[in-house]
Order: sequence, then C-alpha cells, then structure tokens
Amino acid sequence: MTVHFHQAAIIGIGLIGSSLARVLRRKGLADKITGAARSEKNRQTAVALGVVDEAFESPSDAVQGADIVFVCTPVGSIAETVGGIVSALKKGAIVTDVGSVKTEIVRQVAPYLTDSFSFVVGHPVAGTEKSGPENGFAELFEGRWCILTPDAGTDAKAVAAVREVWEIAGMKVEEMSPERHDKVMALMSHLPHLIAYTIVGTAADLEKETREDVLKYAAGGFRDFTRIAGSDPVMWRDIFLNNTGAVLDCLQRFSEDLTVLQKAIRQKDGAVLQDWFARTRKIRREVIDMCQAQPENEKLLIKNKG
Repeated sequence: MTVHFHQAAIIGIGLIGSSLARVLRRKGLADKITGAARSEKNRQTAVALGVVDEAFESPSDAVQGADIVFVCTPVGSIAETVGGIVSALKKGAIVTDVGSVKTEIVRQVAPYLTDSFSFVVGHPVAGTEKSGPENGFAELFEGRWCILTPDAGTDAKAVAAVREVWEIAGMKVEEMSPERHDKVMALMSHLPHLIAYTIVGTAADLEKETREDVLKYAAGGFRDFTRIAGSDPVMWRDIFLNNTGAVLDCLQRFSEDLTVLQKAIRQKDGAVLQDWFARTRKIRREVIDMCQAQPENEKLLIKNKG
C-alpha cells in the first residue's frame, strides 16, 4: 500500500459515503476523516458510529485541510458541491465523485476546475436499496467494478491515488470514456431500476382487490425483482435527468423487444417465446460466470440488509 492521507473528507455520508469512510478507517488510509451532510441526524449518526471524526453541515468546512475529497452526493448536486468547495480546498488536493452518470458531470464540473486541485471522475458500481450512514459497511465494494473516466488532462498521480483507494476497498478498476460509461450504466443499472419502479407503480394502480392479492402474495419474483424500487428517489430522479439520452435509447430498444414478445403471446407463438427465453437464459448464465466474486458479495449484502 502506497496511498495514505493525513485527512480525507466525505461529502454526503449516506450508504456509499459511509461505506467508503469505513474502508478508509479499517485500512488505515487516512489519519483523520471529516464528513458533511445536510441532515443533522446523519451527521450525529456518522460521528456516533465512528464513521467520521467530525461532521459538518457545510461541505466547505469539511474539506478544510483535506488531501482527498470524495463527493458522494446525488448526481444532480455534484457539480454544485464541487463549485462550492473550490475556494476551501487545500492546494494540490484531489477531488473525486461516485456519481452513476459521467458525461453530464464532466460538462457541469468543467467551469469550476483550476490548476490548484485535481478532479478524478469516478463511479464505484455498488450499492443496496438502503440509505443512511447506519446502513453502510466496508465490504460493500468487494468484488465489484469501479469505473474511472479521466480525460487526457487529468493528473496521472491523482488518478493513480483514486484507483488505489478503490482497489484497496476490494474493487476491480477500469477506465473508459464518460460516454461509454453512461451507455453501459443505462442498460445494466438505470433501465432495470426504471422497470422496477414501473412494476411497483403498475401494481399500485390495479383494482383494490387485485392489488391486495398482489401485495399479500408478493414473494419470489415480484419481491426480489422490485427490491431496487426501494432505492433513494432523489438519487434516481437525478440519474434519469442527467443520463437522458442513453436511458431513452435503451428504453426504446427495450420497448421494441417487449412489442415482439407481446405479439408472440397474443398469437400464442410458443416457439418464439421459448427461443427468446432460452437465449436470454444462456446470456445470463454467461454473465454470472463472468462475475465469480459476486456470490460472496451478495451474501454480504444480504447479511447487512437484514
């Protein structure tokens, strides 16, 4: 281990921020950890749990003297947060984010960038439907991917430091363009969440008697598939508002596929349905095989959600 910070600051002490702070503490990556959160309850909880040493309402107060700053706020407020802390940053500080959208963040943060600090655009692809510092846990990142999207002008040492933090947290780190990141996330993360929210909404709009039956017998597929609809609504509102193009493209493709299946069901075309299900089942198995570290991590998620 080569990375070590006198002080690290976490802006947004929710699930991701508090889990990261726990990693920093457990691995001895920072002598001091400060945090900022709008909620007084989250600030008090984070300090009481030892997640951070000090918690502030103002991000500018939290970043005073910090060598590295992790912006763990919803996507819609990342640029505003960076802009608000620029004048308080230590010269040479590293600032990085954890947002699930990258192209729009790069565009929004650009006006605030100066030579006095480095901004490394990043996204640890991890989480649960829970929120708040009490639900964080250091193992959240183990076996998961972290995607960094630095441009050619980003300081190489800063990128290396951020990469090492996530690797120490147990993540596999890859670099790609912001545009590619957003297309990948739109399909593998953003669209599934949109579908889950929609299915729950559809169930809620059913006739009273049918809705009560759905809720009464909710288990298996419905319960497991819609688990992610319990995620933070503000976070997902911001994601869809900031990754509009990629999400709409994936949604259009998904709608076209649904139309094919709808036609097959109406025409009772079992061959089309079986072929579709067999092909997608095979693809899913291939995906699972590629994620060999996933099962152990899922056990940790289940344990910490309980």
